[in-house]
Amino acid sequence: MKTVGIIPARYGSTRFEGKPLADICGKPMLWWVYHQVRKVREISEVYIATDDPRISKVCQQYDMRYIMTSEKHPNHIHRVHEAAESIPADLYICVNGDEPLIEPDVIKAILPDENVSNDREQVFGLMRDLTDPAETIDFANIKLVTNKFGEALYMSRNPIPYPRGSLFFKYKKYVGVEGFNKRALDFFVKEPQSELERIEDIDHLRFLENGISILFKLVDSNSLSVDTPKDLEKVRAIFNTMQERKNAI
Repeated sequence: MKTVGIIPARYGSTRFEGKPLADICGKPMLWWVYHQVRKVREISEVYIATDDPRISKVCQQYDMRYIMTSEKHPNHIHRVHEAAESIPADLYICVNGDEPLIEPDVIKAILPDENVSNDREQVFGLMRDLTDPAETIDFANIKLVTNKFGEALYMSRNPIPYPRGSLFFKYKKYVGVEGFNKRALDFFVKEPQSELERIEDIDHLRFLENGISILFKLVDSNSLSVDTPKDLEKVRAIFNTMQERKNAI
């Protein structure tokens, strides 16, 4: 089974323009994500999918493989689909370009136990326990609930489920690693935006509202997505601490 890694990266983020190129310990954030994905032995090729020449220039500077995509894509899944149109594979692993702390073992966890076929739409995701109350109420963090088989029941920017009957549970947060076969990507770009997707502003609800399951695996991860400049400061502090520990050994 051929597995390809795709890292969507656009320059014009409304909340944090130029985010993929933000400096972390002397390297652009995108460099850290790219090299973490490359450490996963099962992923045969890794590409950055971008629409901006400033990002492609940095890719050339650091010898990172990239593919230019349209500026008109409404979301990252459309961008991954365009990349998949010219890069054949059985499974596409999408790693968000704002996850510089993502661990290779966490990325590897999304790989299914069996080979992926294209006879039906297949979508995979990762989730982790939320331990920080501030993260739990932050609308930028997508929360989800699954059935006992790990299939997503719903995803929301609100904390779900509501703790009326018990407080003894942990909220689950979406981690920025996803897996798609080509059929799932084709479906997504052809299907119009769904109602709950529009309300919540969560792309994955397009699959759920159309009866396509998303299989989530629970991982132990300290990854922190960089959505704002404040997040970047947290990540820089973590990297600095990691570097100090390495130097002390």
